Amino acid sequence: MNASQADQRASGSSFYRGMRILPPPQREAMFEIYSFCRAVDDIADDLGPRDPRRGQLQAWRADIDAIYAGSPPAALAGLAQAVKAFALKRDDFLAVIDGMEMDVDADIRAPDWPTLELYCDRVACAVGRLSVRVFGMEELAGLALARELGNALQLTNILRDVDEDAAMGRLYLPREALRDAGIISADPASVLANPMLGEACKAVVSRAREHFRQADAIMAKSPRRVVRAPRIMGEAYHGILDKLVARGFAPPREPVRHSRVKLLFILLRNLV
Repeated sequence: MNASQADQRASGSSFYRGMRILPPPQREAMFEIYSFCRAVDDIADDLGPRDPRRGQLQAWRADIDAIYAGSPPAALAGLAQAVKAFALKRDDFLAVIDGMEMDVDADIRAPDWPTLELYCDRVACAVGRLSVRVFGMEELAGLALARELGNALQLTNILRDVDEDAAMGRLYLPREALRDAGIISADPASVLANPMLGEACKAVVSRAREHFRQADAIMAKSPRRVVRAPRIMGEAYHGILDKLVARGFAPPREPVRHSRVKLLFILLRNLV
């Protein structure tokens, strides 16, 4: 995929504004990473037969292997360039594919916390590990930020998208949180209609807030120039989490998003 195609595909991302502020080589690398993530995520969210989707994910594994073998498909020349320029790790790309395969193999419904943590590590923290290399962070701080911010963003996504996920037969809220709230069912529609849903979500909110806190502490100790993009992403998503809590989880649940003005304010504040 060439640079303009990757840019165009990334333009629909919640992270687009954060990526746009990066210097050109980093920006193009992030667009390539996002384009890869979007492609495999589209496979996971396709509601068609499972076996063809498993095959598509396996084809992506072969393509990633080809990149690291020095013979990338022509369509992935841009991604191969990013891999070389920023020493991106093959295992992180494969972890993202493994996470998407968890959705393809079966509709996830009320996983236990360890399973949810594994899922978050694959679909979010692995992307973070790729990203912090592009940002130029020191190794240990970068890995720690990828873990904390990746979990914070993914848990916020889970809370924000409960209705959208339920429409696909999925429920990512952890089993333990549901049971502590007195919810035994793992059926998405039944759980979302339960009056104790808000109590179950509190445990996820609490974990997300702690991950945001840890991420903020890591970024506070890092050179500001290398954490501008993750700061923007973190601030935007922390704001979404606050809005979700203020809205509550009782039906009807109005969609939560930031206005363009709010996103612009976040961007400018982190650029000044």
